[in-house]
Amino acid sequence: MRAVRYYGPGDIRVDNIPEPSITDGKIKIKVWRCVHAINSKYEVAYPNRYAIARTVCGSDVHAYFIRPEASPTATTPHPITGETLPTVMGHEFSGTIVALGRGVDNKKYAVGQNVTIEPVISCMKPTCPQCTSGARNVCPNVSYVGAGGFGGGFSEYVSLSPEYVHVLPAGVSLEAGAMIEPLSVGWHAVKRSSFKPGDRALVIGCGPIGLFVLKSLQALGASWVGVSEPATERREMARKASASTVFDPLSEDVVSETVRVTDGGADVVFDCAGLQASLDTALQAVRPRGTVVGVAVWEKMPTLNTHAIQRKEIMLTSCNGSNDEHPELLQAVAAGKIKGLDELVTRKIALEDFVEMGIKALINEKNKHIKILVHPQKRLETKL
Repeated sequence: MRAVRYYGPGDIRVDNIPEPSITDGKIKIKVWRCVHAINSKYEVAYPNRYAIARTVCGSDVHAYFIRPEASPTATTPHPITGETLPTVMGHEFSGTIVALGRGVDNKKYAVGQNVTIEPVISCMKPTCPQCTSGARNVCPNVSYVGAGGFGGGFSEYVSLSPEYVHVLPAGVSLEAGAMIEPLSVGWHAVKRSSFKPGDRALVIGCGPIGLFVLKSLQALGASWVGVSEPATERREMARKASASTVFDPLSEDVVSETVRVTDGGADVVFDCAGLQASLDTALQAVRPRGTVVGVAVWEKMPTLNTHAIQRKEIMLTSCNGSNDEHPELLQAVAAGKIKGLDELVTRKIALEDFVEMGIKALINEKNKHIKILVHPQKRLETKL
């Protein structure tokens, strides 16, 4: 089968590799799409019924420049998966079950079911305090399907243990299913905060994760959600997603306006930008005894204004991916509490175009794109 494999920074290839066989205790899935980004007149024809949806993630772009900590090297295997580079990429994906290995619960899973993948890999050793306390996402050796091994969504098939596989509820599309993983990051960020229904929140940075934080806050009962975003295209996306107020930090005083609108400051502020300016804004815009959540992955460590934190008794916390949120989140999506996930798909491409129309598009046209879906079939281009 064909698969996108990661050899190291700047070296991503579409290879022909053996198709995974169905083995005891595993579920074999045919990939339809895996997520990358948005807004294009390039489409791919999808001729066959069984499929996986996968999307291109910001972490895929990051890996194009720097090897992720969650990945092994060419000589040192990952301590959990035992695999070395190259590994198959893609951790945001959904698909259709095509075979069940012996021992898999056939009352829960069946051939033909559409599923989404929860990709967190942790050691699950009884001696691991994180894994045994329900905090798998901060296991010392945490990794992800599509980064540390076990296959990945940018391929034609994967074969995974049931703990990674969740059945999509009726009415939830494969496109939406491919975005459950990044949506779970936003959901987890809200859950990690002090947020409670009725609170007012500010989201700084409205890229894909910022949008998913916004949608999660709305679903969980926020009374007001402001968004600060300098890019015109992304501000428009926030408006379309029904943000209460959308700020342009290049021309508006986000702090004073947030304090005015919320009568003293936001209860919770989510920094989804990861810049010195965004952190400074968050600490100023939050109310006394409010919470600031660091969501973005920092490339350059910031200077922390500890005086502001102490003076206002701010609670400062952060989040790392997600942690067993998929069941609760799928219920929320199925109940209609989170809508418009399909609308966040802005481009659909084939595996061969992963780098040129996926990675590089997210680098050069990042403000145009939310999620790019990648299909494993050979390129069948249609100009719309």
